[in-house]
Amino acid sequence: MHAPAVPALVTLHLWRVPGRRVPGAVARMATHRSRLRRTAGLTFGKLLGTGHGRTFTPRDADPYRWGLLACWASRAHADDFERSGAVRSWRRAADEEWRVELRPLASRGRWAGKAPFGDPAPTAWDGPVAALTRARIAPRKAATFWRAVPPVAADLRTHAGLLAAVGVGEAPVGLQGTFSVWRSAEHLTSYAYRGNAHVDAIRQTGRERWYAEELFARFAVLRSAGTYGGRDPVA
Repeated sequence: MHAPAVPALVTLHLWRVPGRRVPGAVARMATHRSRLRRTAGLTFGKLLGTGHGRTFTPRDADPYRWGLLACWASRAHADDFERSGAVRSWRRAADEEWRVELRPLASRGRWAGKAPFGDPAPTAWDGPVAALTRARIAPRKAATFWRAVPPVAADLRTHAGLLAAVGVGEAPVGLQGTFSVWRSAEHLTSYAYRGNAHVDAIRQTGRERWYAEELFARFAVLRSAGTYGGRDPVA
């Protein structure tokens, strides 16, 4: 069996819309799914809601910020998509946009039964790195999971080297993740394996079996454009 292909490029868009345009953003989340399926060169794509990632419950949700994670067969396909009607539609609605270009460095696990980032060969990278964690929470384990989240989220936001972090998900509850950007791989590794709250959560994950499906991926940050919260986190 062939290993899943590593995408040539991964992009993440985050758009912030004013309050009067929230209904239109919600509508785009439904209508643009079919557009994505017809997009040339898109090997995997997910429209995402966002949140603060403090409790992973509906009260975390940010109705003003929406996202798109996309994997591309080539940079040319990604560039073509930037000129598409879907992206123009979001830009007309948004008052802020942040776009990050990524290259997979490591990935394990599944997302909707797929390995969207393939199995990248180990590669050294000296610049900023990003991490994506995504999980489908087993319903019977949701309560214990939610109780464990606040210390981990608090530790994340105070850890040295963190440039940005946003909760992402395909639904208000149950399909959850975090996208974070770090000054270096060393800073990310320090948080992942030496942060007390995060290490404790890893132990609990094995013991409690919180997840019905999970994915962890690390990326080289190739380019950052636009702003998130009024600034470019990577600048």
